[in-house]
Amino acid sequence: MTRSTRRSRTVALTATAVVIALGATACGGSSGNSASGSPSKGGTLTILNDADYNHIDPQRTYTTEGSSMDYELVRTLTGWDETGAKPKLVGDLATDTGTPAKGATQWTFHLRHGVKWQDGTEVTAQDVKYGVERTFSPDINGGPPYASQWLVGGSSYKGPYKGKQLDSIRTPDKYTIVFQLNQPVADFNETTTMTGWSAVPKAHDTGATYDLHVWSDGPYMIKSYNKNKELVFVKNKYWSQSTDPIRQQNLDEIDAKFGQDQSAIDQQIKSDAGTAQSAITQTPLAGSDLTSFANNPSLKSRFYKMAAPGINYMAINTGRVKNIKVRQAIEYAVDKTTVRGAFGGAVYGDYATTMLAPGINGHKDFNLYGSNPAGDVTKAKALMKQGGNPKLTMSLAVENIPTQEHFADAVKTALAKIGITVNISPLDKNNYFSIVNNVKNQYDLTWGDWVADWPNASTVLPTLFDGRQIKNLPQSNQDLSYLNDPKINAQIDKVGKMTSITQRNAAYGDLDEQIMKEAAVVPLMYMNMTDVGGSKVGGVINDTIMGEPSLVHAYVTH
Repeated sequence: MTRSTRRSRTVALTATAVVIALGATACGGSSGNSASGSPSKGGTLTILNDADYNHIDPQRTYTTEGSSMDYELVRTLTGWDETGAKPKLVGDLATDTGTPAKGATQWTFHLRHGVKWQDGTEVTAQDVKYGVERTFSPDINGGPPYASQWLVGGSSYKGPYKGKQLDSIRTPDKYTIVFQLNQPVADFNETTTMTGWSAVPKAHDTGATYDLHVWSDGPYMIKSYNKNKELVFVKNKYWSQSTDPIRQQNLDEIDAKFGQDQSAIDQQIKSDAGTAQSAITQTPLAGSDLTSFANNPSLKSRFYKMAAPGINYMAINTGRVKNIKVRQAIEYAVDKTTVRGAFGGAVYGDYATTMLAPGINGHKDFNLYGSNPAGDVTKAKALMKQGGNPKLTMSLAVENIPTQEHFADAVKTALAKIGITVNISPLDKNNYFSIVNNVKNQYDLTWGDWVADWPNASTVLPTLFDGRQIKNLPQSNQDLSYLNDPKINAQIDKVGKMTSITQRNAAYGDLDEQIMKEAAVVPLMYMNMTDVGGSKVGGVINDTIMGEPSLVHAYVTH
């Protein structure tokens, strides 16, 4: 999923499901407390972000910031308890992590009794069914594609808005929901940790405007939402700690404010004055601030750094840049030292040569395009010569923020050395992924990042490189390189059906190398996620699944 400089948590699972052993392998998620002492009750936590959430409609959101905020509002069937040394899969709305049957092609979940909506009515299995069915509507785009890929009949179902239901989601009673899958998916109960698998009450679904009116069954509910300015959560008085194994309700209010420059936000929280003492960021620190903040002893207890299973990369549109010699030349020409400098230097992450980051099951070490992160201009020029020495002009899509514009300048400078003129296209950060994921908006080069939905290659390679989604998901296509290679698509299907974990992981590493041979994408850095909070903020958990500071236990001292 995309965390972008907006953390594109663009995560997606497999285009073809995987039979995976249960349980996560992410690193620890210890609680961080800038504030000392036990959790306080009451007060307001302020969130300072440079831009609004792409979506908080749980079936639409596919960024880590939007999803992280949603976990304060909505309950999913399963979830991650990250208070221990490792993330632990637990039941959330469900009483447990689900029961597979028929070779993991059927999954049954039993809902907890007494989970209440913000109006006091009980959450039912029918509400969950309706919420999942929403994901199939052509009007709901941008979220993960798993439901439509895996549920029987999903490829032709068009959602509930015209009165039709999906028969492969059954609700035998008020507290039981059964999913019938078209193939074995042994980690289906990890998919159901994502917000698309949350309940939505049909009577309160406002369709296209549900972002503004998300109905809460979590500890907080929306008080007001002024897009691009401010989002205020207050307590949901019908939420009960006894029904929720993941969240707490320590705060009176969560107040998210949008629109300041990221550097201004960083400096405000660094000052630790006034309301900044009880504030936190969700969007990454500005590249210009990252090294100094990381090395500042006075910020140590307030600096959150998460090694997440994520990759920062630049996609090369293979439909527009058809000459593979030119694409290979770009691989060699990009100077990753200046690129990483734009994002904040070594603290931001290690140089990447693969699309699967270390820590993801299936990662293997290889490097097809030279050992020098500064690039190899001589080699790049030779490849351009082999490609006919074309004089090219290319468009590069980035977010309209300083960190990304500095990145774009670094790419422009590097490619100018091999005769490629780059025109930079800065896009509105609030809508960046909605724009670049729409196949109508094709650029020659596109910045992207990706955080695995959970640390497995099945949540990276199929989503980013299965060319069939270009046609099937025209408004939410994640294949920014427009790679549509029948051999790669077939291999994605083949690997997804492997039952041996060892065999599958090795095959994903080989698939990564097969994709990189197409020179469809330039891996830039394996990302660390960084944020900073005020001295009165406590209970923050380093969420290594999401690559965000989790606020489910957050509190402020008085």
